[in-house]
Amino acid sequence: MLQLAEIFYSVQGEGMWTGTPAVFVRLAGCNLSCSFCDTDYALKFFAPVSDVVRRVREEGGACPLVILTGGEPLAQRETLALIDALRADGRRVHIESNGTLPTELPDDVWLTVSPKERLSPEMAGRANEAKLIVDGRVPEEWIGAFGETTPMFLQPEGNKPSNVALAVDAAKRDPGRLRLSLQTHKFIGVR
Repeated sequence: MLQLAEIFYSVQGEGMWTGTPAVFVRLAGCNLSCSFCDTDYALKFFAPVSDVVRRVREEGGACPLVILTGGEPLAQRETLALIDALRADGRRVHIESNGTLPTELPDDVWLTVSPKERLSPEMAGRANEAKLIVDGRVPEEWIGAFGETTPMFLQPEGNKPSNVALAVDAAKRDPGRLRLSLQTHKFIGVR
């Protein structure tokens, strides 16, 4: 039984896949408690894997992309069963993780790692992209944890102008490594 906060159809607003339609499955709970977290990942309902797959079909129809997010989606034991069921249903699965819980994932699962308090070296090495939250400073301590070819996005917390300026300056200093990623879904007023 999975613990969930919400399931909805929208567009990815951050990182490499910005603008891509996706069904979001927000799993409840997180193993961290970051002061800047802007996500309501409180438990709203329980559902078995089969019901989540059915809801993904209802919400997104033939949309091939499903993003598992949270909270921390890898904190729930049944998340791996959900990944398998979604892939068997013809979906492409992306996971947004804080990277603290070493987890073996299928090769075709896209992993976005956004480190906060700590980071598993295995998850940093597996990441398809990294998202560093800029909140009063650029968290440069995480940059070296990821492979040289891992796309690295600086995301200003809350799209606040001071955080945007810090992220832009850092990206301009290291244009071969860093990119700016704004939360575009918030600018255009979608979930």
